[in-house]
Amino acid sequence: MLLAQSNHGRKQLSLSELLLEGVTSESKPYQDSLLQMLAAIRRHLKMDVAFISEFSEGKRVFRQVDPQTADNPVQPGAGDPLEASFCQRVVDGRLPELIPDARLNPVAAALPPTHALPVGAHLSVPIRMQDGSVYGTFCCFSRAADNSLDERDLNMMRVFADVAGELIERERMQARRREEITLRLRPALEDDGLAIVYQPIYDLVQHKVVGFEALSRFVKGPERSPDVWFSEANEIGLGGRLEAHAVRMSLEGLRDLPADIYVSVNMSPEHILEGTMDQFFQGKALHRVMLEITEHAVVEHYDELVRKIRPYRDRGLKVAVDDAGAGYSSFRHILHLMPDRIKLDMSLTRNIDGDTSRRALAAAFARFSEETGSAIVAEGVETAAEMHTLQALGVTRIQGFYIGRPVALPAAIQLCSADPANGMGKLH
Repeated sequence: MLLAQSNHGRKQLSLSELLLEGVTSESKPYQDSLLQMLAAIRRHLKMDVAFISEFSEGKRVFRQVDPQTADNPVQPGAGDPLEASFCQRVVDGRLPELIPDARLNPVAAALPPTHALPVGAHLSVPIRMQDGSVYGTFCCFSRAADNSLDERDLNMMRVFADVAGELIERERMQARRREEITLRLRPALEDDGLAIVYQPIYDLVQHKVVGFEALSRFVKGPERSPDVWFSEANEIGLGGRLEAHAVRMSLEGLRDLPADIYVSVNMSPEHILEGTMDQFFQGKALHRVMLEITEHAVVEHYDELVRKIRPYRDRGLKVAVDDAGAGYSSFRHILHLMPDRIKLDMSLTRNIDGDTSRRALAAAFARFSEETGSAIVAEGVETAAEMHTLQALGVTRIQGFYIGRPVALPAAIQLCSADPANGMGKLH
């Protein structure tokens, strides 16, 4: 299905394309387990071929095939008419699950594959889903007959088929969830499902708004926090695409905001490492951009992360570490990335005027910033008491509802020319 170009010249993706783009390695463990099971049963029973088939639209489709077989006549993804197969006859009872010599069974002997492959010994058991429906079969065969096969071998096949059914059921559930999330995300990956709002960052020394943090708002679909939307996008492998789309839209505000105002955008280390920043930083005045490094997970390759960011910092990009004080990872980010800004998490600034532990930690960050040349921005400031306490600790830039709530771009532009004499708490 071909879709129209968006107003930014990017091709809108169909649902199937998004699903394909979002396929991640989450299904690989299931696939590996199924292949390991096939290899184990083939070796144990001394078979030549082992595979899992799916019954789909009148066909038997080979979904997993043990790849260790030389000259394997069965290839993954191939299929044949279901009615011409051993598998269908096993499921409906025309053939037994265990056949020591297919050429001696009249029904099997009448099937062309018995002589063409040839098929000697054959074991096949149905794979059933939780609702009782038949998914397909767990099969193996040898080219020679084997009269030593017995009920114990068949029972082992049944156990493997039950385990395979559970794994396939889980993978199906993940696929359904992936499709549900993709359907929810699709409007947000196009221009009409995602909106950007700008929260002011106020300088207590200059008495003015000096920048804005760009924040995503999802205007279509269930009402949930942005963190949930981004978490689900990451879950299905579309987190990088959604994050890039949000950053791209956020930077559009630079065209209309005053030239001395910067815009702060959020990116996770994982997506920075993917090397996609140039697609939205190209041609931008990077001295007006603050890149906030988010993510609470531990980064394994800081050297590579620094290398990815360096060319943009050389062009004027500033780097901030978000959520400082909220966890161990933010400390590691600060030490390894040497940021231009350290953003104190709201869990640290909230009620800081009445909590000595919070004040002590904020003071430590302020002292650290003096030593390293970085600056502190306090997030989540909601009261005058919090603001005055932070200011006394040497924190000169603040952000939060006391200063101003996130607003659409036209309102953000107006805030830039607001009269400082209006005072605090009146920007929203």
